[in-house]
Amino acid sequence: MEESNNNTGKLIGALVVGAAIGAILGILFAPDKGSETRNKLSKKGGELTDAMKEKINHYLDVFKKESSEVKDKVIESMENGKAKFEKTTA
Repeated sequence: MEESNNNTGKLIGALVVGAAIGAILGILFAPDKGSETRNKLSKKGGELTDAMKEKINHYLDVFKKESSEVKDKVIESMENGKAKFEKTTA
């Protein structure tokens, strides 16, 4: 499951970066005035920043959820181990 999430994240990240590079190149080669080009680049940069923030927040949420599940499993294992130990020493 982890490997699948990791591969999906890499794919989405590559698509976002590729789209941003394509948009920037398209803008740079468009026959606009310099100020218009700068405005377009600024807008695309903002959009890319927003997309990256969303991805980071998504993966932080996934990490928090999975780390909580691992924590719960560790606590459960410790409690089971403690119970078994107390059972054998009693």
